[in-house]
Amino acid sequence: MIQKGLIELLYDAASIQRWNDHMRPHTGFTELDKQAHKMVFAYVLGKMEEASKGVEINWKGLIEGGIFEFLHRVKLTDIKPPVYHRLMKEKSEELNRWVLKSVRVHIEGIDKDFAARFERHLGNPKYHELEKRILKAAHYLATNWEFEIIYQLNSTIYGVDETRTDISNQIEEHQDLVGVQKILLRKKTHAFLDLVGQLRFQRRWAQTPRIPETSVLGHMLIVAMLAYFCSLQLEACDKRIYNNFFAGLFHDLPEVLTRDIISPVKNSVPGIDDIIKEIENRQLEERILPLLPVTWHEEMKYFIEDEFKSKVILNTGRTAITSDQINEQYNENSYNPLDGELIKACDMLAAYAEASLSIEYGITSPHLTSAHKTMFENNDYKRVAGLDFTPLFEYFV
Repeated sequence: MIQKGLIELLYDAASIQRWNDHMRPHTGFTELDKQAHKMVFAYVLGKMEEASKGVEINWKGLIEGGIFEFLHRVKLTDIKPPVYHRLMKEKSEELNRWVLKSVRVHIEGIDKDFAARFERHLGNPKYHELEKRILKAAHYLATNWEFEIIYQLNSTIYGVDETRTDISNQIEEHQDLVGVQKILLRKKTHAFLDLVGQLRFQRRWAQTPRIPETSVLGHMLIVAMLAYFCSLQLEACDKRIYNNFFAGLFHDLPEVLTRDIISPVKNSVPGIDDIIKEIENRQLEERILPLLPVTWHEEMKYFIEDEFKSKVILNTGRTAITSDQINEQYNENSYNPLDGELIKACDMLAAYAEASLSIEYGITSPHLTSAHKTMFENNDYKRVAGLDFTPLFEYFV
């Protein structure tokens, strides 16, 4: 079972401010935002490597590598990049050992080999070598996206041009990756990643003060990681793991065009939720999909359309079923299974944890306490695919 400490560790990233020795926007520059954007870059780079070179990406290795690097960064928080890289060059073994020791208690119960794979990712340069390279390129591209905004506010600050050169040099080191070349052209692929980046600035629970503040993009990564941990517990096939993570990562993508429409509004008038969903699907078709290669469109729609419904691909096409049925009959790559019900449960758990943590920190409002109570009492998503979410919600009562 997922430990409470692990969920809290994920949210620690929402309190880590990036570029905090520079002038920067108030929102969108937390470590959680950066890591979420990085995984979207990694998705694009991986898909382009597969399409252009015919290589086979180990997507489970890439996803898990991203999570390992997320946890590693959270534990080594707020170290300036030049110092961090110097420390990792000279003391990586000792630092990695300390990180593993610090997080081991939190990652117990995910699966029996998770900690061992974490150690292998940190200590073995040949372990998922291509996937690590994609993640590293995604890291620098996401950093550069931030820096292009930061630079406009800090162009006269000492050392900023040296930082720009360092980032550019690191990106240049990865131009053998097709996706890096295309992103640097600043055409439609770059526009897609720029559009996704705008979700860094859309604050969750915008109508109430809350600590830590989370963006829509940061929330999407939390949901994706929770879905990944649950998928491991279900012993999901590789395609199901891939679908559940990236469906979690993209489930709120249409909000970049519609904004976050809160549940009381969606529930206020019968049928309004269907209208909102129709608008979101139209915006997806007209504004988002044209920024991606045509061959990716069906997959992105599979992730986003009816995002909270479990489904498989049968001879008759996309078929809505239950996650229990996936467990019993369709937990195989050939069926392309996706647990929308699981994404929904993880989405609600993330929202519940967001409300609970803020209340615990003493920042609350009538709206927040009411939502917190309602989510706990709602049992519609407490048991999915044989997983009991009740103990996870009880962590944050």
